[in-house]
Amino acid sequence: MKRAADAVRIALLGHGNVGAETARALSGRAEELAARVGAPVQLAGVAVRGPRSLPGIDDALVTTDAEALVTRGDIDVVVELIGGVEPARTLVAAAMEAGASVVTANKALIASEGVDLHRIARKQGVGLAYEAAVAGAVPLLRPLNQSLVGDRVRRVTGIVNGTTNYILDRMSASGGTFQGALHEAQRLGYAEADPTADVTGADAAAKMAILARLAFDAEVPVGDVHYEGITHIGPGDIAHAAANGCVIKLVGVCDRTPDGVSARVHPMLIPLEHPLAGVRGVYNGILVEAEAAGELMFHGHGAGGLATSSAVLGDIVELSRDRVAGRVAPPAGFSRILPLRPMAEVANQHHLSMLVTDESGVLSQVCAVFAQHGVSLETVRQEGLGAEAQLVVATHQATDAALAEVIAQLKTLPTVRGITRSIRILQTRKEPVG
Repeated sequence: MKRAADAVRIALLGHGNVGAETARALSGRAEELAARVGAPVQLAGVAVRGPRSLPGIDDALVTTDAEALVTRGDIDVVVELIGGVEPARTLVAAAMEAGASVVTANKALIASEGVDLHRIARKQGVGLAYEAAVAGAVPLLRPLNQSLVGDRVRRVTGIVNGTTNYILDRMSASGGTFQGALHEAQRLGYAEADPTADVTGADAAAKMAILARLAFDAEVPVGDVHYEGITHIGPGDIAHAAANGCVIKLVGVCDRTPDGVSARVHPMLIPLEHPLAGVRGVYNGILVEAEAAGELMFHGHGAGGLATSSAVLGDIVELSRDRVAGRVAPPAGFSRILPLRPMAEVANQHHLSMLVTDESGVLSQVCAVFAQHGVSLETVRQEGLGAEAQLVVATHQATDAALAEVIAQLKTLPTVRGITRSIRILQTRKEPVG
């Protein structure tokens, strides 16, 4: 381990937006970082895909051989910012096996390979930190890992994708279409040229897998996280939400129940009084509910090179301090394998709108279908539309399976002309959990 008089040597993999900001901070704030770490923090090498000069970085430090850089033996902390699963996994594993601690902002890597990487880090006695992988600059993983480690987290609910939050926010403000808001997000740099991972919910699902593991100290495979996107949300849905005192957000939820753990991502109606309703633009907002601490709200920039580099630098400082102090602080393992409940068994409140014939007896027929499948109704409202009427119902807690059965039977009734929208409702849960 390093002595306090030695420099902590950093290898940087990747020099994109986040990498460039990280390198700039390492050089521009060298004196400040040294004071916080207890030793100088030096950039010892930067790996890039192709040979090129990097602004503010000595050409002698730049290499295209990332594997040689991370395994050369004099590197203390490797910072992986290249993205994707491979070659990132191979390089991170090689770095840890060579004795280096690792900082990464790579959500895809941690979501798919995080459990194995934790095992390698513990075996090698090195650190693995990834605060920037979930919510950008928002400090969230460290509170779950440290501040709340003596508490029992019940539920984590969050808006963890700034792109979709911006799109839905713009649709609410302008009354425009999904495509129009997406094009604006791309023009402003808030959405990728290929936004598929964001708008389908896949990006948020990877983040919820990471949060579920840390919150519940359990292995949660990312492939088991249910997710739905926002491509089907239109101006009518946004207007309908507003008329009912709500906004629509893409929400990730992971919670602990007596039967195990659930983790999912999907659009939800959020009442305006809920803390997450006010998360605007490209911001992220995460609500953590714990038995002793109660509700804790985390809010801030979820993306961007400068904001994300803040979390990366925080991890660099923490792991560098460990090196200087001679501590071995590998990440804790996930001690349990809890059953992951399928989405069909997860209970939510549901908001359902349907077109029905405007005649007597229709309401009683519809209510009878809900009752037949054990789904109780919280509110029912009927609005006349000439020969037809719109029936709007909000249920109490009901499973997705039960609601699917209700919808299937409603479609067989001659008095029901069509289901116009079905969306889950977010409410802060108050009941005790197992």
